[in-house]
Amino acid sequence: MSDVYDVLVIGGGPGGYAAALYGASAGLSVAVVEKEKVGGTCLHRGCVPAKEFLETAAVYRSVSAASEFGISAPEPKIDFSVSQARKQKVVDQLWKGLSGLMKSRKIETIEGVGKYIGNGRVEVSDGRILEGQNVILASGSVPRSIPGFEIDGKIVMTSDEVLSLDYLPSSVAVIGGGAIGCEFASMMADLGAKVTVLEALPQILTGVDKDLADEVLKSFRRRGINVHAGVAVSGHTPKPDSSGTTVYFGDQQSISVEAVIVSVGRSPNSAGLLGEGTSVQIDQRGYVIADPYMRTTEQGVYAVGDLVSTAQLAHVGFAEAMVAIKHILGEPVAPIEYSKVPWCVYCHPEVAFAGLTEEAARAAGLDIVVKKDPLGGNSRARIIGETDGLVKVVAEKLPDGSAGRILGVHLVGPWVTEQLGQGYLAVNWEATPDEISQFIQPHPTLSEAFGETVLALTGRGLHVG
Repeated sequence: MSDVYDVLVIGGGPGGYAAALYGASAGLSVAVVEKEKVGGTCLHRGCVPAKEFLETAAVYRSVSAASEFGISAPEPKIDFSVSQARKQKVVDQLWKGLSGLMKSRKIETIEGVGKYIGNGRVEVSDGRILEGQNVILASGSVPRSIPGFEIDGKIVMTSDEVLSLDYLPSSVAVIGGGAIGCEFASMMADLGAKVTVLEALPQILTGVDKDLADEVLKSFRRRGINVHAGVAVSGHTPKPDSSGTTVYFGDQQSISVEAVIVSVGRSPNSAGLLGEGTSVQIDQRGYVIADPYMRTTEQGVYAVGDLVSTAQLAHVGFAEAMVAIKHILGEPVAPIEYSKVPWCVYCHPEVAFAGLTEEAARAAGLDIVVKKDPLGGNSRARIIGETDGLVKVVAEKLPDGSAGRILGVHLVGPWVTEQLGQGYLAVNWEATPDEISQFIQPHPTLSEAFGETVLALTGRGLHVG
């Protein structure tokens, strides 16, 4: 191993391995200290395995609805252990591919827990001391828990335990109606579990445009998912035979379920990350303090990903890693505009958006014009039999009343996570409806709904008024 690396990374998750790959591709000598397997939570206990199970649910829905297309199929049955095995196969293949890619770029992966102890030095749990001209902290995050719901891995679980299950609980209480909670609720309900979502805030999917959140809520309720928003949980009482528990919430309400999924967000994994010899600062919530160029309060030390107080998204971690490496290289680099990053939620129906919501734009005092297009009139949505959803575009209102710069694009419906690209570009290029409407949209597609909505903002719509 090298005596001193150009870049020394603590953590091999999305932020860490992206920094390593990007730095190595620029000719830097790089080492990554990782306590388990490279890929981090996203690959092993988060994004990828969760979407694998959501795809299982999608296949189950398709088979269940086959008769609508004139196809006779026996009533589907779910063997969750098979889905678990397939999930693990997908994860292992991606992990091996990532490991091979890092090796091919001559990145040294060092197994162990890393602690930054100052002056470019990282202490590994086996006693080794490594040195880097630059250090990138990327130790990620861990699931949050709440008082009264201690995680036992059997009745009370976080995402870590849920994604390791080889069976499907018959009834579940999901505490937390954010993105992760809604994904688990959607998946389990589609596969036959009785699901109740308990959310402390007034709306599920807080931060999502209300029109989109309402569409998801309507779909959930039609599919038998009970949603209680604006309620706090106070505790639970396990059954004597450990077959389930009773959860208490709201105004003396309760529900008996086989399992509880605690999905109330993630905390930065900063405990034990720093030794006494460093001047890197951590805030009261445990996040490492970093500036827009991902620099910490110690020169030559950067922090990226869930460890900093930015959007906890793998692709944001990728972007932050590239910002850090470009700064290390002395290249021109623009900080990330976090208000314009793409967001995706993979529940059914899916949610995807970039830019300002209608509520946020109005709260900022902006004069806006809004156009909405329900998917019921979209040909492809009718063809595939999934018409729940809409496209919503928020644009600034010019003095003459016409629509100017596009401020936000919000989608809910089938496969919208794959359709956000043109909306994301429109927001980040500060494009106007007149400009975007010049692009020809293929027909029939789900993606043309965005083009139709933008065209309507010019005042001369085709199918959208």
